[in-house]
Amino acid sequence: MIKLRSFSGKTIAVMGLGRSGLATAHSLLQGGADVRAWDDNKARRNDAAHDGLATTDISNTTWSEIDSLVLSPGIPHTHPTPHPVAAQARAAGVEIIGDIELLAREQTNAQFIGITGTNGKSTTTALIGHILETAGEPAQVGGNLGRPALDLDPQDVPGTKGSRYVLEMSSFQLDLTPTLTFHIALLLNLSPDHIDRHGDFAGYISAKKRIFEGMVSGGTAIVGIDDPDTLAAYDELRAQGGPRIIPISVMKVASGGVYIEDDVLYDDMEGAAESILSLNDIETLPGRHNAQNAAAAYAAARALGLPLKPIIEGLQTYPGLPHRQQIVATIKGVRYVNDSKATNPDATANALASYDEIYWIAGGLGKDGSLDQILPYLPHIKHAFLIGAAAGDIRAVIADAVPVDMSGELEPAVLAAHAMAQKSQRGKPVVLLSPACASYDQFPNFEVRGETFAAIVATLNNQGLAHKYAAEARV
Repeated sequence: MIKLRSFSGKTIAVMGLGRSGLATAHSLLQGGADVRAWDDNKARRNDAAHDGLATTDISNTTWSEIDSLVLSPGIPHTHPTPHPVAAQARAAGVEIIGDIELLAREQTNAQFIGITGTNGKSTTTALIGHILETAGEPAQVGGNLGRPALDLDPQDVPGTKGSRYVLEMSSFQLDLTPTLTFHIALLLNLSPDHIDRHGDFAGYISAKKRIFEGMVSGGTAIVGIDDPDTLAAYDELRAQGGPRIIPISVMKVASGGVYIEDDVLYDDMEGAAESILSLNDIETLPGRHNAQNAAAAYAAARALGLPLKPIIEGLQTYPGLPHRQQIVATIKGVRYVNDSKATNPDATANALASYDEIYWIAGGLGKDGSLDQILPYLPHIKHAFLIGAAAGDIRAVIADAVPVDMSGELEPAVLAAHAMAQKSQRGKPVVLLSPACASYDQFPNFEVRGETFAAIVATLNNQGLAHKYAAEARV
């Protein structure tokens, strides 16, 4: 944990006591701050009490006594309606920031690598971290992925004065980091998401582009150029000048950057394209979207000055990310893939594009927007098994092209998909959980949904145990 000593003697309000909020409160306390912590959820307040943290209702505070409000990224502070505590803070002129802003203000000599985008940011973040580990370079990996930022460790980097942090950044987190400047900033792709929080797609794009704010000469911006909105961001950065800009592409030659052609990664950053390695044999990075992740991570590693050998080794030995096209088992030639983190159609389209014979498990709590992104990949689906609240909406879109079972819940979906896939006489069948939906109608989060899938798969040779596990998971 990082002790926020630079906040000693200050009075800080902390609103939201999930994992990041608890880490924030304890970091501030250990650094000598006066902390006023609260969560509207009574269960979370009880958890905080069990964790030794006293709580006080911030809505009744005297705001002239507060130096900063640290807000959980999930709590709205602008659109659609600000949380009352955020509205009170803003009216009183109190700054509203997040935990990663606190990290940046404390670790002023640190090197920050930030990764954002609609899809792929978790994989790219983990992949950069793995490459650094392979190269023997110390780094802390977290943010929107894994450990909360303030639960990370301060860690000296040889030859520098500070630490190195590789951080996945959501649009919500970027909205709460007004002064953080990234040394290396990656924007992978953009498609509509979180419109309810940002008002419209333009607001969402604006939040994502905050990752480049403050960058000057000496910094590096790495930008995907395969969709029109990131290409526009790339052109804006070039027009403004300042940081080094590296384009990445999986659809065309990216002059001066990194690109994929015929599944081979090419490095053109020095102006003479060189083939680096084939991605065909890296099972943990399937599909074109993972090729983009590999190109982005490679570009970041080269921008950090890493030698070529450990970068290639890191790409080849990447173990994969839990819940993101994670192979949880192979049974008699059938792969069982947990892609529970695919909570929107764009992410699921990426997974569907990665395999040729799919027994697809999808559904959950649908998000606003169409399912048009998945339509080009319906020929890859041999049968669909639909669950959750959005099952009917998905069936309406795909039923004319794909046979459908209305499974309702995850256990019968997995069992039916398993039985059908095992009878396949074709190429490389895959049972794929890639929901295209949020999990909250049946599971507390996508992690529990993915873990439930993996546990059911683990019991497929004992159907009784599979039923028992699913019953326990619903309690």
